[in-house]
Amino acid sequence: MDWTEIKISIPVSYVDTASSVALMTVPYGIYIEDYSSLERETLEIAHTDLIDDKLLKSDREHAIIHIYISPEDNPNEAVAFVSERLTSLLIPFSIGSTLCRQEDWANNWKKYYKPIFVGDRLVICPARHKLKDAKGRKVLLMEPGAAFGSGTHETTHLCLEALDKTMKSGKTVLDIGCGSGILSIAGLLLGAREAMAVDIDALAVKTAKENGKLNGFSPPKYTVLRGNLAGNVIKKYDVIVANIVADVIISFCDTAFSLTEKGGVFIASGIIDSRLPEVEEAIKKAGFTVNEHRFRNGWVCLVSKKI
Repeated sequence: MDWTEIKISIPVSYVDTASSVALMTVPYGIYIEDYSSLERETLEIAHTDLIDDKLLKSDREHAIIHIYISPEDNPNEAVAFVSERLTSLLIPFSIGSTLCRQEDWANNWKKYYKPIFVGDRLVICPARHKLKDAKGRKVLLMEPGAAFGSGTHETTHLCLEALDKTMKSGKTVLDIGCGSGILSIAGLLLGAREAMAVDIDALAVKTAKENGKLNGFSPPKYTVLRGNLAGNVIKKYDVIVANIVADVIISFCDTAFSLTEKGGVFIASGIIDSRLPEVEEAIKKAGFTVNEHRFRNGWVCLVSKKI
């Protein structure tokens, strides 16, 4: 069974902080390449000053943190978490991953992805899993593949809980940065009469469309567009949900306000706790009233209303 390796390159001065962030993504540890003190450590540990030429040519100014993601976890969610954390901490970095082939990942996750009960009305279920008892909940069938949004990540879970509490029959939903489409599809299952989902990534758009069909939704009830934020959206919605990152949400607040119906709700997540004050300020400045804060493991979801 293949694992996924994520490599994060950072200046050596940030190794300790960046390592702490990386350790939050996996329970079984990380591996760090740091050659900044190569000669001294070799002498202290191996008691020799003979060092391989290849090692001597290693980058001394940058360290590489290796994270290994097991087949049952979605590597995209780990990459999103690490990227958002390091960006918020102003740590310069580059990140990449060696994924197993897409067709392998699309099959591997199914062995471990189990039904997830969310809020009072939803259960997220892998498409091929035979759920014996939904406990009276709406069943949302998912095949996230390589797109973000399986329901396991804290930000997705927080948005689903907010939707479960907020969504009323007959409302309309706009899902910005839709990923797998999980949030807009959840809105429809919870009573929305219409949903629009937008993502800049072609794979996400394809996945969201497929998941919509899997749950019985297609145009005009469920429309998925490829685009940057809400550039192609021309009408107002009762509920707008954006599970992206803090900087994008800040830049999107004014647009969100203009696209929200009077009395409508803006649900925003993908926000780490350290960025909460500036995101909340931007949301209020746009004209929303922040009604609720939801927290889980360092992530925040804000539920705001257009009065």
